[in-house]
Amino acid sequence: MRRISRITVAGAATASLALALAACGSTSTSGSSDSKGNKGLAIAYDVGGKGDQSFNDAAYAGLEQAQKEFGYETADVEPTEGETDADKEQRLVSLAKQGYNPVIGVGYAYASAVKGAAEKFPKTTFGIVDDATINAKNVADLVFSEEQASYLAGVAAAKSTKSNVVGFVGGVDIPLIHKFQAGFEQGVKDTNPKVKVLSQYLTQTAEEGGFSSPDKGKTAAEGQIEKKADVVYAAAGLSGQGVIEAAAAKKVWAIGVDSDQYKQAALAKYKDFILTSAMKDVAKAVYNLAKSVEDGKPETGIVRGDLKTGEVSLSDSNPKFADDAELQEAIKTAKEKIINGEIKVKSS
Repeated sequence: MRRISRITVAGAATASLALALAACGSTSTSGSSDSKGNKGLAIAYDVGGKGDQSFNDAAYAGLEQAQKEFGYETADVEPTEGETDADKEQRLVSLAKQGYNPVIGVGYAYASAVKGAAEKFPKTTFGIVDDATINAKNVADLVFSEEQASYLAGVAAAKSTKSNVVGFVGGVDIPLIHKFQAGFEQGVKDTNPKVKVLSQYLTQTAEEGGFSSPDKGKTAAEGQIEKKADVVYAAAGLSGQGVIEAAAAKKVWAIGVDSDQYKQAALAKYKDFILTSAMKDVAKAVYNLAKSVEDGKPETGIVRGDLKTGEVSLSDSNPKFADDAELQEAIKTAKEKIINGEIKVKSS
């Protein structure tokens, strides 16, 4: 375990500037190095960056927890528009070269970059969120059973709809988001076969803005609401804010994703229309990897969070959701059946 210095590094601003130049994206740093110059956790954000009120912000919450508990220097780096895999790899290499450990790429788009950087720095632990394709001794693949939480979201939607029409908005048409769609649709149909699910994707690729365009999300949700959808579930990163805005404007339910979006300050004016959120605990996964390194026993290989581990779940911050006894009983029953294997949730 590292010995933590209580002295703040005076050159933090200089280090931040160097990172910003070397890591191909804007960077923030906090904390201090230990007496040997070792640094702690660094994360590189996915499309949408910090402030997406969803996936990236959850990763940052894990970084904040690690920084607070271990007292070391951390860094978080923003993506740049139109960047290549080589740019991503250079970002991770720069962080590893400066002594950060572990270094985490937030999102499947970092797969090639993490693989390349891990080969160059075998003594540094790397992590990647939402990708299970990297098989290396110094890489942890931090993945989740998103389809399970989405199934419960489908149960909630089917029990809450009055029009018997609900919607799903996916950010990008890729296998990861297919898991959200498949679980949601199965949960709806298993709960009430009469409910129709309208499903659509915003873009075919992330580069087209599917995860970073609230206006696209808003337009898609408005179209579904015009077709009588009165519950809309978004798995679309930053674009999901537009879905929530559209739902609130039309006074129908939105279901958030990744983080508890009912609690987020940026969405406070819409919160009365956020029924629940299908959460995956990216913060816990990020923190756990940092702790494993700090304890001298770095996680490696596939590290999966699901309903059984408590790392995917539905939020219950909205009192109208939490106090609905019939709805809560239906969700509890479905959760138990998924955990014991009675319900097999589809992932595609």
